[in-house]
Amino acid sequence: MSAEQPLVWIPFDPAELGEPPEGLRYEVVDPTKHVPDSVGEVRFYIPPYMIGSAGVDVLPQMSSLEVIQLQTAGVDVYRGKVADGVTLCNGRGIHDASTAELAVTLTLASLRGIPGYVRFQDEHRWHQGYRPALADRRVMILGYGSIGKAIEARLLPFETEIVRVARTAREGVHAFTELPDLLPTVDVVILIAPLTEETRGLVDADFLGRMKDRALLVNVARGALVDHDALIEACTAKRITAAIDVAEVEPLPADHRLWDTPNLLITPHVGGASSAFQPRMRRLIREQLQRYAAGEPLANVMSGSY
Repeated sequence: MSAEQPLVWIPFDPAELGEPPEGLRYEVVDPTKHVPDSVGEVRFYIPPYMIGSAGVDVLPQMSSLEVIQLQTAGVDVYRGKVADGVTLCNGRGIHDASTAELAVTLTLASLRGIPGYVRFQDEHRWHQGYRPALADRRVMILGYGSIGKAIEARLLPFETEIVRVARTAREGVHAFTELPDLLPTVDVVILIAPLTEETRGLVDADFLGRMKDRALLVNVARGALVDHDALIEACTAKRITAAIDVAEVEPLPADHRLWDTPNLLITPHVGGASSAFQPRMRRLIREQLQRYAAGEPLANVMSGSY
């Protein structure tokens, strides 16, 4: 293997890619544990999954860096931290199936009262009740990108009506500016929008106040989209119900008020953590490295506006 070949930092054994693209050098590196002396030679950097801002800290030492390939769809941690001339690629497509499954699971579990039934089982209680179905619900998907489309594909067989919302309007998709009029008309709101300055704190007291009484909010995007104080107040008052897979601070502190909030289901940011993730992640990384080695355009390139 020639030292002239571009150096790739990869967080797992490249053999797991099946056939690692030729013409590249590979080093298995987790920069949160050790930064090798080769840091100045790295041309293609694949940070470990779910290391957050720790994956950014090493960037100033990467004087030869050309490409960063993330394993996450969100790039908020890297915003403003990537040097000019470095191409940032996200993990679009990796998490579509897994996150869409969780979004539907949280929606069904919340509507049908599954958390309560689990508690009744622990208490050996046969407690029946009448719950809303997902059928005939009007569901808003707020953030209609790749994962949003995957969520829609899984919701439609449940006989739902879908309301699509994105930053800008297009055919069949409403704009964020239409939210005040749309929110009172839907039964479920599923958040899957990226975290940007525009979406940070988007779900505030006014947003929640416009939702229908007893409507359901599901957040599988980023915790900072939601004002947690406003969410706690709305759930405690039984104005709405909610299910969240993300929080503004993760791990969620043991003494945080969200844990004890009624009408709220919490999962610990596991939207992408399923058997569907790894094969899709490895396929994307292999294809990206093949493109890079061949000098071809990369996929999932984030524009300067990310």
